[in-house]
Amino acid sequence: MNIVVLDGYTLNPGDLSWKGLEELGRTVIYDRTAPDDIVERAAEADTILTNKTPLSAEVLARLPKLRYIGVLATGYNIVDTEATRERGIPVTNVPTYGTHSVVQFVFALLLELCHRVQLHSDAVHAGEWTRSVDFCFTRSPLVELAGKTIGLIGLGRIGSQTAQVARAFGMRVLASGGGRTAPPKVEGVEWVELDELLKQSDVVSLHCPLTPATEKLLQAERISLMKPTAFLINTSRGPLIDEQALADALNEGRIAGAALDVLSTEPPKADNPLLGARNCLITPHIAWATQEARARLMETAVDNVRHFLAGEIVNTVNM
Repeated sequence: MNIVVLDGYTLNPGDLSWKGLEELGRTVIYDRTAPDDIVERAAEADTILTNKTPLSAEVLARLPKLRYIGVLATGYNIVDTEATRERGIPVTNVPTYGTHSVVQFVFALLLELCHRVQLHSDAVHAGEWTRSVDFCFTRSPLVELAGKTIGLIGLGRIGSQTAQVARAFGMRVLASGGGRTAPPKVEGVEWVELDELLKQSDVVSLHCPLTPATEKLLQAERISLMKPTAFLINTSRGPLIDEQALADALNEGRIAGAALDVLSTEPPKADNPLLGARNCLITPHIAWATQEARARLMETAVDNVRHFLAGEIVNTVNM
C-alpha cells in the first residue's frame, strides 16, 4: 500500500503524529502540493489523503493506480465524486470531528461582535482607561444576547448544538434548511421559511453545506431582509454568501456586523470587498482547528483507511 498525503500541514503542523497512518503502508507526507505537482507526487499511490488539494476528473484520469481517496475534512467538494464513482474509487470524509470546536467558535465570534473585547483591551493598553475621568468607558455598543433571536440556516450536528448553546444564553432559536421539506425535531427550535428567519433574527448563523442550490444563498435581496441591528456569522462555507452584496450592506449600515471564518476564495484575494468592509470580523478558517478536533480528525481519517484495507468502507460520500 502506497499512501500519499498531499497537504498534511494544516491538520498536523507538528503537534500530532502520523504513526497510525504510517503503520498501514509506505507513507509519503507533503505539507502542501501545488496543482501542477499532484500527478507526479501521487503517480504510484494506491491511497491519497487530501484536505484542500483538488482532485479533478482530469487529474484522477492520470492516476491509474489509485484505489482510495480520504478527505481530511468534512466537506469534500474538492474531489470530483462523479469521476471517482465511475471508476469505483471510494471517497471518504470525517464528518463529526469538529462539532464542539466549531460551535465554540460561533459564540467566540458572536460575543466579539457583542462586546468588542479586543477593541476595549487595546484601548486600555493605549492608556485610555488611565486617562479616563470615569471608572469605565465603551468604544462600541454592548449587546446582551438574552431575549434575542438567533436564526440557524442548517440544523445538522453543528446547527443543533449551536441551538442548545443559544438557548443557554436565553435566546429564541429559529431554523431553516433552505427548502428542506422535513424539518428535524430539535427541542426549543422553531422551524420557519428562510425569508422569515432573515426578517425575524437578531443573529443569523450559517450551518449548511455548499451545493449548487446553496451557492450565494445569501445574495443582495435576502440580505436586505435582515434587521439593520442584525449580525451575520458564517463558519460553514464562504460561497454561501454573495460577498460584494454583504460588503455593500455593511458599508451602508444596512446590517450591524458580520463575523466570517470562511471566504469564497482561501486565502482571499487582496481585492476581496469584505477585507475593507465596516464592522466585519474575518478569521482564517480556524473554527475547526483546535488541537483536540484535529486529533479526532487524524484518528478517524486513519481509521477510514484501516477499514478500507479490511474490505469495509466507512464514511463514504460517493458510493
